[in-house]
Amino acid sequence: MKVTSEMKAMFDKHGLVVVRSLFDEEENTKLRQAAEHKDGLTNHSFLQADANDGDSGLRSIEMVLWNHPGDDVTGMMARVHKMATSMEIFMGCKEMYHWHSKLIMKHARSGGSHVWHQDYGYWYTGGVLYPDMGTVLVAIDKCTPENGCLEVLPGSHKCGRVDHINVGGQMTVDPKRLQLLKDHIKTYQVPLNPGDAIFTHANLVHWAPQNNSDTRRWCYGIAYSDVQNSPYNDKFHPVYTPLIKVDDDAVRKCENFTDFTGKDFYKRDYDSF
Repeated sequence: MKVTSEMKAMFDKHGLVVVRSLFDEEENTKLRQAAEHKDGLTNHSFLQADANDGDSGLRSIEMVLWNHPGDDVTGMMARVHKMATSMEIFMGCKEMYHWHSKLIMKHARSGGSHVWHQDYGYWYTGGVLYPDMGTVLVAIDKCTPENGCLEVLPGSHKCGRVDHINVGGQMTVDPKRLQLLKDHIKTYQVPLNPGDAIFTHANLVHWAPQNNSDTRRWCYGIAYSDVQNSPYNDKFHPVYTPLIKVDDDAVRKCENFTDFTGKDFYKRDYDSF
């Protein structure tokens, strides 16, 4: 993929760009195999409660998070140029490094919501000083309004970091500020097909509703940070580690689905992912 001047202008204006079929069927099949392998990533999963679920405990998001990309299929996907280099161009950064990756699993009829937030609303508490960060969300499954696809406020990244509060273990935008933003900016749903990707700025305000459908919604998210934005506090995230990029055919060539050497999986004991 080549980032055009039109795509860069769109990212600057809206804080997001959707790239259809960034990964083809063969690549996405490998990603799905990596996500579903019985000896794979889900052995490191934890549950994030749905802050909109009250005290019922019936809704949650299953997630797996890790600090370093590694050499497995998911690691190759985070390191290919069409992901890492494209994000550098969108963000206007000379060099970015891997902040973290996460597998997000919203199961049918029970998948919880991610409340309205900015990614930097979390990462600010993790010791980084600047919002020179971004995320690429890759659809493993078809993401629809029915199963809780992403919803965004385009251009909200220009508002800077908005105050967040902790609600049910999730960080959410201050409700009064959120309502003001929604009064000025139209909310857009972002349906994705398997292999589609959305590049987002860390200050983009967004959320993902509950999955009330009969189909699951699994996605793979990779976050990057500017090389000069290494955290001053490594309690939550390790400091800058150079990202070793690979050619765009690396996912197709990779047959490693279970060797996670060096990935450094998270344990759910803090709120700074």
